[in-house]
Amino acid sequence: MGTRKADWRRLILAARAALPVEVRAQACADLTEHLRGALAGARRVAGYAPVGTEPGAPGLLDALVGLGLSVLLPVARPDRVLDWSWYVGDLVPARYGLREPPGARLGPDALAEVDVVLAPGLAVDRHGVRLGKGGGYYDRALSRVGAPPPVAVLLYDGELIDGALPVQPHDVAVSAVVTPLLGWVSVG
Repeated sequence: MGTRKADWRRLILAARAALPVEVRAQACADLTEHLRGALAGARRVAGYAPVGTEPGAPGLLDALVGLGLSVLLPVARPDRVLDWSWYVGDLVPARYGLREPPGARLGPDALAEVDVVLAPGLAVDRHGVRLGKGGGYYDRALSRVGAPPPVAVLLYDGELIDGALPVQPHDVAVSAVVTPLLGWVSVG
């Protein structure tokens, strides 16, 4: 499918919006269970605060903390760079309709201190190409880290693409996806 990124985004966002609430809730429970096993050796993870129909909402962050993990969350700066802060149970409204922790900002390089990155995304192909929402924040953040830790994208079933997604030179490949049905799947 030679579709542009914008077309892919439109299709996936429409499919997510059509998912019944109970399907999204079960997907969250399944993703959390898969992460329980996949993150067994980790101490610190970078995550994200899911909004809207993103996989993992609403209980993912507390579940990760319940596993004994320290969770680093992104803070979107106006200069299109991600800063980071530790999640300690509270989130406040932020720009772009996001939620972020109210604590101290640790700087863009804090991402280098985690064992695993759980990144948001709309789809990933088998080569590790991640389709995000189009701001480029995660590509820039991951490219700042010399040798990034493993990066896994949480997806709904059907969002791991067998064909090739459109890719641009600045796109940073990911190493895995986690879906409710398949669990942790290495890509790339």
